[in-house]
Amino acid sequence: MTEKKAIATRDAYGEALVELAAEDERIVVLGADLTGSTRTLWFAQKYPDRFFDFGIAEQNMLNAAAGLSLVGKIPWVSTYAVFVAGRAWEQIRTTTCYSNLNVKIGGAHGGISVGPDGATHQALEDVAIMRVLPNMIVIVPADYHETKKAVAWACKHVGPVYVRFGREPVPVVTKPEDPFIMGKANLIHDGNDVTIANNGPTLREAMEAVEMLKEKGISARLLNIHTVKPIDRKAIAKAARETGAIVTVEEHQVMGGFGSAVAEAVVQTHPVPMRFIGIQDRFGESGTPEELFEEFGLTAKHIVAAVEEVLKAKNLTS
Repeated sequence: MTEKKAIATRDAYGEALVELAAEDERIVVLGADLTGSTRTLWFAQKYPDRFFDFGIAEQNMLNAAAGLSLVGKIPWVSTYAVFVAGRAWEQIRTTTCYSNLNVKIGGAHGGISVGPDGATHQALEDVAIMRVLPNMIVIVPADYHETKKAVAWACKHVGPVYVRFGREPVPVVTKPEDPFIMGKANLIHDGNDVTIANNGPTLREAMEAVEMLKEKGISARLLNIHTVKPIDRKAIAKAARETGAIVTVEEHQVMGGFGSAVAEAVVQTHPVPMRFIGIQDRFGESGTPEELFEEFGLTAKHIVAAVEEVLKAKNLTS
C-alpha cells in the first residue's frame, strides 16, 4: 500500500476554522490557554476580534459559548479533550445540551497518540462521556480531509456538536471528493468474511489489516464510521447480516465508546460475534505514538489477530 502524506488532524481543524470564518462572520472561537496546541492561534491572528481566550477556566468558557450562541454566534470551544470533557462536562450537559444550544466543541489531543504528554493528557474516555448526552452529535474524523469536512458540517448544523482530533500527524487516506454525510458510514473495502468497523485515525492500520488478511485468504469489509452518534445502524446491520462477524477499532476505551455504540446497534438488529480493538480498561503512558500503538494493541497485526479470533467464534455459531 502506498504511503501518503501525514498531517495532524488538529492542523485541519485550525485551517478549517480560518477558512470558514471568511465565509460566515458568525463564527467565533473560544480558547483555554492552549491556542498553539489546538491550532486556534491561526484564527486568533486572522480574526482577533472574534477570538476569546479564557485562560484555564473551561467551565466559564462553556457558559460564555452558550451565551454567544443565544445572540446568534457560532461558537467553537477549543481545548484538550480531557479537559473539556472532564472539567466542563456539567456545563456541557446542563447549559448546552439540555437547552440544545448551537455550541461546537473541538476536543484536541484525543487518544494515546498524544505521546510523551502521558496519561493525564491522553483523552481515552471523552467519546463515551459525550455520546451519552442527549442532543449531542459526536464525530471522530480519520484524517485531514475528513476533519475539515466535519468542521464545515458542524458549522451548518444547528445544535451541539463534539469533534475530536489529535496531536500527531496521521496518514491522509481519504480524498477531498469522498462523501462526508453525518451519521453515514463510508465503505472503504468490500468483503464477505468479516467486517472491520473503524473510527478515527486508526483507519490506516485498519486498511493495512485488510491487505494482510487478503494474503491469508480472508475477505474483510472495512467501514469507516466517522460519526459515533448518531451511529449508522443501517450499515452496521447490513455488515453483520452479510459478513457474520465484526471487529471494531478505535483509539479510545473500549467501554462506552465507539465499540460499545456498534455493539448496541448489532445486538438490536442482527447479533453476531464481535471483538474490540481499543484501550482495554487502562490509563495511557508516555511514549512515541508508534510505541504506544504497539503497547496498547492498536496496530494492523493486532486487528488481524482479532479478526482471526472472531472468525473462530463465527464458525462455532454457524
